Amino acid sequence: MKYFPIDSNLFVKNRKKFMAQMKPKSIAVFNSNDIYPIGADSTLPFEQSRDIFYLSGADQEETILLLFPDAMDPKKREILFVRETNDHIAVWEGAKLTKEQATEVSGIETVCWLKEFDKIFFDLMTEADTIYFNTNEHYRQAVETQTREDRFIEKCKKDFPAHQWAKSNPILQQIRGIKEPEEIALMQTACDITEKGFRRILEFVKPGVWEYEIEAEFLHEFVRNRSKGYAYSPIIAAGNNANVLHYLENNRQVKDGDMILLDLAAEYANYSSDMTRTIPANGRFTDRQKQVYSAVLRVKNEATKMLVPGVIWAEFHKEVGKVMTSELIGLGLLDKADVQNENPDWPAYKKYFMHGTSHHIGLNTHDYGELKTPMKANMVFTVEPGIYIPAEGMGVRLEDDVVIQEKGEPFNLMRNIPIEIGEIEELMNK
Repeated sequence: MKYFPIDSNLFVKNRKKFMAQMKPKSIAVFNSNDIYPIGADSTLPFEQSRDIFYLSGADQEETILLLFPDAMDPKKREILFVRETNDHIAVWEGAKLTKEQATEVSGIETVCWLKEFDKIFFDLMTEADTIYFNTNEHYRQAVETQTREDRFIEKCKKDFPAHQWAKSNPILQQIRGIKEPEEIALMQTACDITEKGFRRILEFVKPGVWEYEIEAEFLHEFVRNRSKGYAYSPIIAAGNNANVLHYLENNRQVKDGDMILLDLAAEYANYSSDMTRTIPANGRFTDRQKQVYSAVLRVKNEATKMLVPGVIWAEFHKEVGKVMTSELIGLGLLDKADVQNENPDWPAYKKYFMHGTSHHIGLNTHDYGELKTPMKANMVFTVEPGIYIPAEGMGVRLEDDVVIQEKGEPFNLMRNIPIEIGEIEELMNK
């Protein structure tokens, strides 16, 4: 892995939090992700399942974590199963974790080879009443591919029909949403790498460059700072492309007078950052661009102040909508009649700001975390308002990642990434 080793105490704490909420005499199993084929002998780069990584730190394919707090044998209350390596694998793929290394990474004393799983699992299931299945219940998931987790659940239901079933996801939603200090530090590193990429392209961008050239500049800076690369597919949208919310082509030449919407960020140690900035291609905002940009920045700043313990996510979005409505009226995009006659299910401001303002971020860009209960300290959220005006050929979005504090305003992990008009213009015209 490119990232520096993570202290295994983080994963020890995470497992303790999970096991504290398990039912008596229950087992929880977590599987690594598959390596997905492209065709012929080609595969996509391996990405570890964030749940098994969160609980073990194991960043390797063909890995299984088993948790059984009530196991009669204390050595079998936490077991990590890893792929047994050999000389052939070492030559062709690189060495895999030894048992000793797996213990060092995870803090789990009992490490077994994957081929031993079926026998050990059957034996432990004779002691257990309940099995926790790790289903993906994220509110935005739309997975069609069968995963290793899916196959395990299917087999387990067939082999152990008399056992009770429970869900890991509600526990994970709760504990993954509140970050440990070590996690916040890793996310800060991801944000710092993102900052380096942004400062690099401020000196690079000018009329005539291509969106994909900007993409390459960011990637260069990310990888040279120990990131695998982008935390999510980068959006580099010049001019009217910014009005396509999930624009991914990045194949247009930048023109003089364009603004460029940059929604992209680095990952570090599987933790995401998520940044959006909007910059002028020629290094100077026009008066109208300044008006719209400043309105979005004011909304972002006001929205950020609202993120405090006790706030309900859905109510937060309603309050941000009120602030945005006021700004759109100030820009001449809405009038009072538009607001008075609006559809409550689709307020007038949605014509120009049609997406949400915030989401959890962590091991996933759209991370696990409770949304229907009050916000808590050490949850990490994005703040990302935008105004999109196709008729004027511009779209502006600004986004930072912030940590909710016990008291006061959130702590901005992207506080050092330029966002003020004057600073951006100064850096682009050095």
